[in-house]
Amino acid sequence: MLRLNEVKLPLDHAEADIKASILVRLGIPEAMLVSYAIFKRSYDARKKSAIVLIYAFDVVTTDDQAILQRTHKDGHIGITPDTGYHFVAHASGTMKTRPVVIGTGPCGLFAGLILAQMGFNPIILERGKMVRERTKDTWGLWRKGELNPESNVQFGEGGAGTFSDGKLYSQIKDPKHLGRKVLTEFVKAGAPEEIMYVSKPHIGTFRLVKVVEQMRATIEALGGSFRFQSRVEDIEIENGQVQGVVLADGERIETRHVVLAIGHSARDTFEMLHRRGVYVEAKPFSIGFRVEHPQSLIDKCRFGPNAGNPILGAADYKLVHHSSNGRAVYSFCMCPGGTVVAATSEPGRVVTNGMSQYSRNERNANSAIVVGITPADYPGDPLAGITFQRHWESRAFELGGGTYQAPAQLVGDFVAGKTSAEFGSVIPSYQPGVQLGNLSTAIPDYATEAMREAFPAFDRQIKGFAMHDALLTGVETRTSSPIRIKRNDDDMQSLNTKGLFPAGEGAGYAGGILSAAVDGIRVAEALALSINAGK
Repeated sequence: MLRLNEVKLPLDHAEADIKASILVRLGIPEAMLVSYAIFKRSYDARKKSAIVLIYAFDVVTTDDQAILQRTHKDGHIGITPDTGYHFVAHASGTMKTRPVVIGTGPCGLFAGLILAQMGFNPIILERGKMVRERTKDTWGLWRKGELNPESNVQFGEGGAGTFSDGKLYSQIKDPKHLGRKVLTEFVKAGAPEEIMYVSKPHIGTFRLVKVVEQMRATIEALGGSFRFQSRVEDIEIENGQVQGVVLADGERIETRHVVLAIGHSARDTFEMLHRRGVYVEAKPFSIGFRVEHPQSLIDKCRFGPNAGNPILGAADYKLVHHSSNGRAVYSFCMCPGGTVVAATSEPGRVVTNGMSQYSRNERNANSAIVVGITPADYPGDPLAGITFQRHWESRAFELGGGTYQAPAQLVGDFVAGKTSAEFGSVIPSYQPGVQLGNLSTAIPDYATEAMREAFPAFDRQIKGFAMHDALLTGVETRTSSPIRIKRNDDDMQSLNTKGLFPAGEGAGYAGGILSAAVDGIRVAEALALSINAGK
């Protein structure tokens, strides 16, 4: 099979144009073409009036070798690489205890899936509820201001990624094509097949719910088992080796192998690990606000006269500004045609996040505009970043009126240092509602200073980004984990705790659904090899 890259076609091309382009690029008659399939599709929108689609195809012909010899100087034609998944191990049947996976976000789900596919029968523990029950609790906060600390946007089956845009792309290095395995399993579980080839695939919250449920059923059919509402209270460690886990109800599960896929908001678990002496260090993260614009403005700026084209969909953006005070300000987790959501997991605090459905057809675009911070900004022990986050989340709760409403301000007023009194053309999507005011005290002064400088700079890249009526909602603190649970590069176990495999966002090794899922696969492979080696 041949991989044919960089085939450019106009936005309004027909199916016949694809076939004709392949024949021309390969220099073959139609009789030699056996089949073709899209491997990747992206677009080039630098010239808005003439946006082109860029394809990569996997092509089967009657004589691949002859074509390769003739086109060997064409750097865009080659043998299709092997992107299939190959298991590194299989259970030997001599396990004394079953491996335990803590957490059912994308990292935990894929760690559990790979272990189950290799025959290791994992036990998968989740402090929250099954995804549909969890959804009801989440809507309870959004509609009624009622928070369940164990079942919310952060905790429950599917992890924080369930209530997000469902983005499935990443910039991680992936030499083993593990991301392809992730996408393949998502499609098997009911995700749209287009995620296999579009350049920026996404699923959306409602579809993710069904995908997560189907993945659970698959893991159970393979011998894995799930335990919901089972918060891990302690991890037993003797002489630097994991011996078991203890649940909140006192039950002990004996195991020598634990995948720690707890997510970036499991603060009580971070504290337990620190008390236990597991090596933990502080790491950088970011703080800021959610910004909302009319999606039509973003579409027009990015796509010009082609705005609204169904192939292009709702436009996104990625922005960064290096401010004069040395801080980096950047957009994060951009959600086209989505909503800003309440994402706290602790009482008396307000946290924002963004979410889109698969259709991305809501009125507003939103993203986090955040400022990078480092452990130097919150000196202390390795958990000082948690204290820092809690301070600003509590401040947001106070500014919002103490009812889980969020504080908000118009962008024009924020830049000018004026208090907002009424909404303009952008209506907030955040539920359970917002309180207009002044966000200058909702984040550190250096972050406010940097963001005020960044908006005019962003406006030069996307005309209208600093529009007066655009809306800021605070506060965004959960951009990534405030800690890293360090592990060895070779066996992926904790630096000082054998049998503990830190993984995913909570451990500081991922940042999004795809990268977390890939990390779950890598850790599952390392765990399987460890078991088979008798370690």
